[in-house]
Amino acid sequence: MTKMLASARAVVAALIAVGCFGATAPHAQQPNGPPNALQGFSQNRDKPIKINATTLEVRDKEKMATFAGDVHLVQGDTTMRSKTLVVFYDDDTAPKPAKPPAGTAQAGTSVNQQIKRVEARGNVIVVQKDQTATGESGVFDMQANTVTLLDNVVISKGPNVVRGEKLTVDMTTGDSRVECGKPPCRVQMLLIPSSVKQETRGPEAAPAPARDVPRPRSPQPSGPH
Repeated sequence: MTKMLASARAVVAALIAVGCFGATAPHAQQPNGPPNALQGFSQNRDKPIKINATTLEVRDKEKMATFAGDVHLVQGDTTMRSKTLVVFYDDDTAPKPAKPPAGTAQAGTSVNQQIKRVEARGNVIVVQKDQTATGESGVFDMQANTVTLLDNVVISKGPNVVRGEKLTVDMTTGDSRVECGKPPCRVQMLLIPSSVKQETRGPEAAPAPARDVPRPRSPQPSGPH
């Protein structure tokens, strides 16, 4: 039990140490591809991660930890929900005994965690502001520095919708790519021109207040001469 709790603490500490899903981009640049909620993880890469779930199970031999039960992940203004969230880490990430300081009776543990991959499974929903992306599963690949949403992918921003089978976002640049499977599968987009005009136009200027116009005087009745 003590070892399991130590492993669980180490996994959670590693997620906090990662600090974000994605490395810092060397130069700020405008992301390419369709705007979508997954880009929020790139934009919030310097923000801490908070995870809420019903249970956390750590299998130290398999080097994996599973959050289950209405998993809710928050990073900055981006949120993700899924049925489960599985964290895979390297073999050398188990807590190692640390040299106890002088005067103490027990040694602590030092954490040297390296998260390899994080998988969100089951009804994945990612929301950032007015953007939503949904799919059956999502994969955060720490080595490739990408996040991918898979199967029945739907991207929406207001009334505009993009559908495909795979959405990939480069966490370094924020660029995104929507793909589909074998033909006859095709990437589909529904674009409402009026909504695009409203976004680019911005708030309309308020009408100028009406000026008071002097009312014409009514003619005075002429008296007897």
